[in-house]
Amino acid sequence: MDILSTFILSWLCITDSDVSMRTLSTPSPALICPPTSQALINGKDSSTSSSSVTGETIAMVHTAPNTCLSHSNIRTVSRLQKEQAPIDILPDYSFIQIFSHLPTNQLCHCARVCHRWYNLAWDPRLWRTIRLMGDLLHVDRALKILTRRLCQDTPNVCLMLETVVISGCRRLTDRGLYTIAQCCPELRRLEVSGCYNISNEAVFDIVSRCPNLEHLDVSGCSKVTCISLTREVSVKLSPMHGKQISIRYLDMTDCFVLEDEGLHTIAAHCTQLTHLYLRRCVRITDEGLRYLVIHCTSVKELSVSDCRFVSDFGLREIAKLESRLRYLSIAHCGRVTDVGIHYVAKYCAKLRYLNARGCEGITDHGLEYLAKNCTKLKSLDIGKCPLVSDTGLEFLALNCFNLKRLSLKSCESITGGGLHIVAANCFDLQLLNVQDCEIPVEALQFVKRHCKRCVIEHTNPAFF
Repeated sequence: MDILSTFILSWLCITDSDVSMRTLSTPSPALICPPTSQALINGKDSSTSSSSVTGETIAMVHTAPNTCLSHSNIRTVSRLQKEQAPIDILPDYSFIQIFSHLPTNQLCHCARVCHRWYNLAWDPRLWRTIRLMGDLLHVDRALKILTRRLCQDTPNVCLMLETVVISGCRRLTDRGLYTIAQCCPELRRLEVSGCYNISNEAVFDIVSRCPNLEHLDVSGCSKVTCISLTREVSVKLSPMHGKQISIRYLDMTDCFVLEDEGLHTIAAHCTQLTHLYLRRCVRITDEGLRYLVIHCTSVKELSVSDCRFVSDFGLREIAKLESRLRYLSIAHCGRVTDVGIHYVAKYCAKLRYLNARGCEGITDHGLEYLAKNCTKLKSLDIGKCPLVSDTGLEFLALNCFNLKRLSLKSCESITGGGLHIVAANCFDLQLLNVQDCEIPVEALQFVKRHCKRCVIEHTNPAFF
């Protein structure tokens, strides 16, 4: 963000209390404002509305300003025009550039400053993205008002809106998602992480009405158990068209109720998936991963961290993705052993990232096979793997020269000798985590000398 943008943000913070004084004379079609602000809702006094509820944040619509001025007001306006603020000298395109850096709520504040800012703040180019967050925000109403304003030029549809990010808003319900589905046919990215009151039906409506949706984040939405088309849309589609969803990126972290059956439905409908995150989806088993690999053959990144029922058989299925798989996280999958690592290493030679933290069944033998087959590995986390020793590190150092990130946290069998070998061969190492390891200061100093850019995370008070 440039200096002018920073100045605008600072100015908005300083004058925020003064903005409420202008509400009666300056319109803001979709304002996200605190409950203490006095405003007009659709031209009526807001004192009897829900905005009077303590601690509640809502969306408000302000009517156009009254253009009838008294003689004294006219003289005041003339005097203010002569005392024009330096920022008003900027051309419109400069304001557009500055406003493009502002979040949705600040952009709405800008619309309340004056007529010129009002017109600029609602330039369609600034509304490709809507970002709303906050536990107290009345999101459903805010979305309704924002989409209504954005649909003025193109009735009933927001053709410019491509991204909606709503984070940690417990007041977002299915009603808010229905609003998005009905008005935003060009939506490409939707993030509703932590909005735990939305259900399957609303998500089905979104993916059915937004055919271009590619990125969907429903992490923390514990009621979401599946991704599919609505029944009505499925019936309308011809057999030649198929019943596919264009989603490529799907994050379902902390969707605790997701089961193998739901994952099967997701895989069958979202065959273009390349990124899938199922962290802490604790009901997923090896059978669910078998369905996934059958239908989604283009997956590049996959996380099944903390899925305690995933075992070596699940990794055998994942290995069928072969060279397409670049990122794999199996952290805290306690049933994974060297056998599963053997499958992945044998078939996924282009693997770049592996997180196997807490997989206590992995030994030096598994690390040896991984190092000899996945030589392009750049990031490896084998923290809390007590059976990995300096022998495994030696295989890693002699084969994976491009290693940049290595975590050995709480690996009890690692000594300074293993770090010497790593530092002497992996010169590009940028991050080394040896917290809770008995590593002498001399070994840490050796790493620092040989890996100049390496940040060492440790718990040795003698090394600094």
